[in-house]
Parts: sequence; C-alpha cells; structure tokens
Amino acid sequence: MNRSGVGLGALWTFAVAARHLSFAKAANELEVTPAAVSSQIRAFEDRLGTRLFFRTSRTMRLTRAGEELLSSTSAALRSIDEALRRAANAKHRETFSVSSSSSFAARWLVPRLPGFRRQFPDIDMRIDISDTLADFGREEIDVAIRFGKGAWSGLRSDRLFDEVVFPICSPVLLEGPVPLHEPNDLEHFTLIHLDWHAQDDMWPDWRMWLLAAKADRPDPTRGLHFSQTMMALQAAVDGQGVALGNTSLVGDDLAAGRLVRPFDLSLKIAPDFAYYLVAPRNKADRPMIKAFREWILAEIAGGQAR
Repeated sequence: MNRSGVGLGALWTFAVAARHLSFAKAANELEVTPAAVSSQIRAFEDRLGTRLFFRTSRTMRLTRAGEELLSSTSAALRSIDEALRRAANAKHRETFSVSSSSSFAARWLVPRLPGFRRQFPDIDMRIDISDTLADFGREEIDVAIRFGKGAWSGLRSDRLFDEVVFPICSPVLLEGPVPLHEPNDLEHFTLIHLDWHAQDDMWPDWRMWLLAAKADRPDPTRGLHFSQTMMALQAAVDGQGVALGNTSLVGDDLAAGRLVRPFDLSLKIAPDFAYYLVAPRNKADRPMIKAFREWILAEIAGGQAR
C-alpha cells in the first residue's frame, strides 16, 4: 500500500459515500459531480490496494475492508469535522481586549460588562489586569483604562471621572458602642491606609484629610496599611476600620449599603489626575473602540445623573 498517497480528502469522500451508500448523494453533499466521487474512490482503492465498495448498477455496499475502515475512522473524522466547525465560527467572532487595573476592573468595570455584552453578543472580550500603561505596539490590547494625567504620546485620552476622596466604612461600625460622630472620634477606630507606589502628593491620605477636618487627636500614621486598593476597600467592607475611598471605586458599595460615609468632608485630588480611557490615535475611531468609548462614557454619565 502506498500510504503517501492517502490524503484526508480521499478519506473524507470515502466516509460520506459509505454513509450514503450512493455516489450521487455523496456528490450532492460534497458539492461535486458523481463522476468526481467515483474517480476519487477508485484512486483511493488503488492506493490502498483493496476494494472498499461492491458496486452494481443498482446497489452499493461496503466490503469488509470498507466496513473496518469506516468503523476505525468515523470517530476521528467527527472530531475533525467539529474542530473545523469551531474554527470556522471563531473566525467570525471578534475579540475585544481591555486593559485595566485590578481595582477599577473589579469595582467598576466588570459589574457593568453585561450591559455592553448585551449590545454586542458576538464579541468575545478579554480583560487584561495590569497597573502599567499598555504597550499597544507589542500587546494585543484595544483600549486601556489608566489613572494619570492623560497626556500620553500617540494616544487618545478620554477623561472618565472627576474624583473626590472621603472616609468610608461598614455601617456596622456606626452601630457599635463607640461613637463615630465627629472626625476626632476616629482615634478610637482603625484607619485603613493605601500605600500606593505612585501616590505621591496627588492622592489625599489620612494626614491631609484629618488636617482639613481639623481633627488633631487621631494619629494619621497608625492602622492597617495595604499596597492594593482592592484589599483596602474590602477591609472597610468587612468592618475592619475606616478607609479613604474615591468616587468611582466605592459608588456601587455606597448604593448597595455595604459602605457608608460617616462624614461629608471630601478632598479633591490634583485636577490633572483622573481615570482615562486610552487608545492609539490611529485606531481610536475603529468601530468597536468607538462603541466601547461611547458605552463607558454613557455609563458614567448615567451614574452621575442618579
């Protein structure tokens, strides 16, 4: 037998012809002529060195060799057919990649993604978690959400939030035996700190807030210190102390009652700093990027209106 001449196409034609026991029906399914099916089967038999069909003018049936070949290859051919179908479907689906910090993704973006996906059900989304600015030249990222000044070379930047910072805590703390009525009462509670590597002076901390509140009794350095925003906010939700939260990341928790604001005083961050949606300028008006930009800006506007 010359195995080098046995190809998948010939095996596929054989399987279809064997299933129908008709070259005409096989030709119809394969969208070729009956003569082409007959010729390919005959060439296939020649390469194998054995007959696969008994053919008469009115009937067709498999030989023992044909039955064994069909039995042995049917499962494999079904698997190949299914794989080809998945590959064909996949090429019609677009993947849209969004890069975001873990805190923004978990606290704002992911809870709202079902709304975007309902509008674009044929789009597969990939959320890439990173705290560094996406390298659009090297990474497969369509858009990114980043905190900063928004002036990044070669990128279009759309400002998302005007942030303010204020104390937040679990409502359980307000129900305890120790009062939390005025800022100086914070001396009896654990202060939750975010020690962010890029914080500098642009993000208000407890020292700034207590100074603005004219509260001199609490120690602005003591308490729980976290390097990640998500952990600091979760500690506040769990009732472990009082944290400083910002508009975009605690809005849902405030609305749901998981967090409350014990005091009204808010501090604005440096005016240049905010969350931005960024994308390469030469790609910023692509349909999916434009659609995502319009969706996220509408979501933010809707939330601010409520």
